[in-house]
Amino acid sequence: MAEENIFLFVPNLIGYARIVLALLAFYLMPCCPLPAVVCYLLSALLDAFDGHAARALNQGTKFGAMLDMLTDRCTTMCLLVNLALLYPSYTFFFQLSMSLDIASHWLHLHSSMMKGASSHKTIDLSGNHILRLYYTSRPVLFFMCMGNELFFCLLYIMHYIEETQVWLQGLLVVCGVVCALKSGISLLHLITASKNMAAIDLVDRKKEGDKTE
Repeated sequence: MAEENIFLFVPNLIGYARIVLALLAFYLMPCCPLPAVVCYLLSALLDAFDGHAARALNQGTKFGAMLDMLTDRCTTMCLLVNLALLYPSYTFFFQLSMSLDIASHWLHLHSSMMKGASSHKTIDLSGNHILRLYYTSRPVLFFMCMGNELFFCLLYIMHYIEETQVWLQGLLVVCGVVCALKSGISLLHLITASKNMAAIDLVDRKKEGDKTE
């Protein structure tokens, strides 16, 4: 049997397409708002398909999980950098959002892997019920992630619109609520992951203590 090429698995190919679309979006952002948003949202939308492909084709990999998470974090971070340039008075909010998103996911991923999980989306079912719902319900996960991304995209596109329509402002408010909820979930991520890391430390220290006795 020939050795499998993990890099050419279908979910990972979708991941590469997401990266290309995101880079194209960032290149277009200074000059072409609408094409930039289309490319960005298409990249975000493809995130829902790589997981389905991984399950359907039995091609779930640790590399794919890492690629997925890093693409999510980096694309959102780059969009927030652009928003900080467009809305300098709200730079602190964008910096806080970036820091919370990256720190919570990194610590959660690290603690999950140390506990033997195969992905940052693997949640201990005995843990926090909000995080359990967030990660075990695909409709909830999709709604929260897309609402969050759409909020930032609306902020970007509305900067270039002279007269914003009422329905667009209403959509911004709804997505803003979703964004705030997702930030709250990120904070829960950070707290839960910190507790998990502390628990791992306690177990390791106990093992070291037993060896010295």
